[in-house]
Amino acid sequence: MDDHPEPSTLRVFVALAPPDDAKDELAQALQPAYARYPRLRWNRIEDWHITLAFLGELPSTAVPLLRSALVGATASHPPLHLGLRGGGHFDQRLLWSGIDGDLEGLHLLAADIRGLIRSCGIELRDRPLRPHLTLARSRRDDPTSVPQAAAGLTGFVGRPWWTERLHLVGSNIGRGPGPIRYRDIEAWRFAAAVRAGGDGSLTEP
Repeated sequence: MDDHPEPSTLRVFVALAPPDDAKDELAQALQPAYARYPRLRWNRIEDWHITLAFLGELPSTAVPLLRSALVGATASHPPLHLGLRGGGHFDQRLLWSGIDGDLEGLHLLAADIRGLIRSCGIELRDRPLRPHLTLARSRRDDPTSVPQAAAGLTGFVGRPWWTERLHLVGSNIGRGPGPIRYRDIEAWRFAAAVRAGGDGSLTEP
């Protein structure tokens, strides 16, 4: 008998993730904020991601459909040249770092992914894409830490990087009292039709 059966529903989203060196660079810039605002609920660095489509709670039977649909997105889209820049907040409660680079390509990818998801019969809330990397959340009685931490990131400009994979991610929100944890359900590598040249341009392999 399976002591850990798969849940009948999953809370999932589709996302990109910066490479480790880009995350380490931002984490270094955040060191003063980590020390100054210990009451913030800081996301684990390994969980940092750029959400392209949030699907919410789905039956686990929807996952095979999503896998079949999303593999087509990576086959038809080249890697994107992105970077992390600055910081901001939503409603003084959520701290984020901004996304720089090929934002037009990012929006096109997100629109394609959302269309593929809807083709599976899955409804999505029609909310505009606001590309960001969520870093921390504040407690309800702390209205100042997030805006102050965001101000401290104003001058941050991270090194540019190329997206490698598209991630279908599941989280444990609502499944216990502990912190949010994420895991890849599956990840797909983007089409390798082009690669980065030494000057950051795109060249044929």
